[in-house]
Amino acid sequence: MPGIEGKRIAVLATNGFEQSELEVPVNHLRQAGAEVHVVSPQAGEIKGWKDKDWGNAVPVDVTLTEANAADYDALVLPGGQINPDLLRVEPAAIAFITAFWDAGKVIGAICHAPWLLVEAGIVKGRKVTSYGSIQTDVKNAGGLWEDSAVVTDKGLVTSRKPDDLPAFCAKLVEEIAEGNHQRAAA
Repeated sequence: MPGIEGKRIAVLATNGFEQSELEVPVNHLRQAGAEVHVVSPQAGEIKGWKDKDWGNAVPVDVTLTEANAADYDALVLPGGQINPDLLRVEPAAIAFITAFWDAGKVIGAICHAPWLLVEAGIVKGRKVTSYGSIQTDVKNAGGLWEDSAVVTDKGLVTSRKPDDLPAFCAKLVEEIAEGNHQRAAA
């Protein structure tokens, strides 16, 4: 497995993130040697969503206003219905995501998180996947949607749901180990 020792990863989330889609990648990336920070619009902690109710709280390492994309090598966007829906109306969150994209850095998005990619104007002309219920949103934004466990397009790593987490995490590590990606305009 390629190493990502010394790499710094931001995980952008707010209340209502899908519990496993934040915790599993964070743990996987840390085990692979990365330093991982949970970034959120609010300080303190954010609460996950698990099954049909609120899940566990996760500490916020850096607030969005303090975070700088230049300090990180990659960005992970966990899903859940609530989390990306709240973040996509936050201009600072969209600017943070766009800064990673413009710098050619790896971005991983799972489940409903591709809504954030749509809002940031990233999916047009890119091969992506998402939770099935938002595939029309992705297609309408110009994304080349496919029903696969993990889809990668020049450092953009997307997956559909929690069942895809093993493939998603493995591909994230691989892409982060490769470094920055050259992206032509779509």
